[in-house]
Amino acid sequence: MLKKHHARLTDAELISLLNRESEIADVKPAVSEILEDVAARGDAALIECTERFDSVSLSAIEVAADVISATFDIVDPEILWHIETAADNIRRFHESQLEADLLLSEIAPGIVLGQKTTPFDCIGTYVPGGTASYPSTALMTIIPAKVASVPEVVMCTPPISGGDGGVHPLTLAAASIAGVDRVFCVGGAQAIAAMAYGTETVPAVDRIVGPGNVYVTAAKMLVPTRIDFPAGPSEVLIIADETAHPDFIAADMVAQAEHDPNAIAVLATTSEAVADGTLKLIESKAADALRSEIIQKSLERGAILIFDSIDECVEFSNTFAPEHLEIMVKDSLNVLNSVYNAGSIFVGDYAPVSAGDYASGTNHVLPTAGHAWTYSGLNVGYFTKKSSVQIISKDGLSEIRDTIVAIASAEGLDAHADAVKVRFKDGGSIGD
Repeated sequence: MLKKHHARLTDAELISLLNRESEIADVKPAVSEILEDVAARGDAALIECTERFDSVSLSAIEVAADVISATFDIVDPEILWHIETAADNIRRFHESQLEADLLLSEIAPGIVLGQKTTPFDCIGTYVPGGTASYPSTALMTIIPAKVASVPEVVMCTPPISGGDGGVHPLTLAAASIAGVDRVFCVGGAQAIAAMAYGTETVPAVDRIVGPGNVYVTAAKMLVPTRIDFPAGPSEVLIIADETAHPDFIAADMVAQAEHDPNAIAVLATTSEAVADGTLKLIESKAADALRSEIIQKSLERGAILIFDSIDECVEFSNTFAPEHLEIMVKDSLNVLNSVYNAGSIFVGDYAPVSAGDYASGTNHVLPTAGHAWTYSGLNVGYFTKKSSVQIISKDGLSEIRDTIVAIASAEGLDAHADAVKVRFKDGGSIGD
């Protein structure tokens, strides 16, 4: 892992840290071929891609309802209780984001303006799988859609690698608890294509949400269907001063590296002692971890950077625009107020990313690779569309008719002006 004073970073090192989307560009040609194949051949392409990439011969693309129900007899009741607990917290947090279906306000006599919020008809969620199970992502993607009153929520997730075409029972149980309507045993770029274009089995959806590897992320960026945002390999940036605990920081950086060889963990600190202590602990934790090989590869992409001030740490963080930002400093609220580019922010020594990943209630589907510059994390708003509403009486239109006619005439759009004039032809001075 790179450890260096920020001012001594080479241009190549800085570019490597800030340009985290290069892998996506590399896979786009291959992903385009998959998208075209699924668009042209539908289910047949899905079956062939699954055999090719997952070494699974699918007997059915859709997971039957009785198979989903049966998972509750297989999964340990204790883990089911914990999944339900997390689901409750996630549901409560997203319910707090709900807006009224219809908001109206009189802004002037006779002029009532507002907003009508309508859920999409069908949402497609992507939940990673294959070599691991991610029930938490099923909760994070399905629950907000259901809170938003989306009538149909479908989920695509890869089959267990090398298995008989089944989905991990934990993922199925979590999806059921979250309220999923249909589940399809297909993953990768081909799953994104199926939900974007529709096949004989998988419906075309209004919006696709959920994280994935570089192939999934590239596919989301290439399909014409609305998506949430690019959500690729996970990342964390930690801002720490001399009061931070190196063992906490090291644990959180290793936890992030555990996700994927392409995951990135960065520490920005003002303390040489914290930097040195963290590096030593990272090395020992990584060596002892179950996913040690993945962690070691990921940590090669990470960095421990030393800055002269917390303000410089924050400035770097805002440029980096991390998916996850942890703040471990004595004046944490002041730092929080200075942050303007981050997917999800974790404040204090006892707010690890793991809390948001599973059970605090905030959403863990977040923009990566610097996209926190322009995107918010997954929230109820992604599952609805908003229409402006105008209710205007004759008196209300009378108040603004001169302004409308003047601007329309200045633009040379006389018919627009006449659409107002005609309404006062028998009782007003305009146009007489």
